[in-house]
Amino acid sequence: MKNMNYVVNGVLAVAVIILFILQFTGKKDTKAAVATFTSDGDPTALLPIAYVDMDSLLLNYNYYNDLLEVIMKKQENSRANINQQASKLQTEIQDFERKIQNNAFLTRQRAEEEQQRLMKKQQELEALDNRLARELMEEQQKLTEQLRDSLLAQLKIYNADRKFQVIFSSRSTDVILLANDAYNITDEILDHLNKNYNPSTK
Repeated sequence: MKNMNYVVNGVLAVAVIILFILQFTGKKDTKAAVATFTSDGDPTALLPIAYVDMDSLLLNYNYYNDLLEVIMKKQENSRANINQQASKLQTEIQDFERKIQNNAFLTRQRAEEEQQRLMKKQQELEALDNRLARELMEEQQKLTEQLRDSLLAQLKIYNADRKFQVIFSSRSTDVILLANDAYNITDEILDHLNKNYNPSTK
């Protein structure tokens, strides 16, 4: 809601500037001022703003897809490691239960020692699962920051020529609810990003 207020205030500020120019300049200057804010067939000439559809951008940005692949591989490796150890532990537990049923342990103390060993092994496996999940989350956060830094750096390079004053992000959680498609520069940004992305330097 606060972000929407910023947008509305920005539009109102532009309107106030136009009214100020119309009120305090002569007819000749008024025409020039109006011409400055006339689109002449190009709506983006009206205001130096644009927006990017982030969902579409990320879906087609090669760097993002490569980062996603790295995360998915690490997640698969972690899950495979845990599943393998869990399967082995389950086999040991079943073997222990079978021995208990068949009175295969020489003493009760030996059976309790084996039970304690299996319980400790299960606790260690749970701790490993939690540690791998935490490491994966930290890695994902680090890669997300790398992606954000890459996007911001490339947007600055891209905007050096275009000179937009504001570039919004269009997502369901962001401030844009409706905008003219002419302000959508997603394809241009995506083309710029992918042209400047070198997989060998990731």
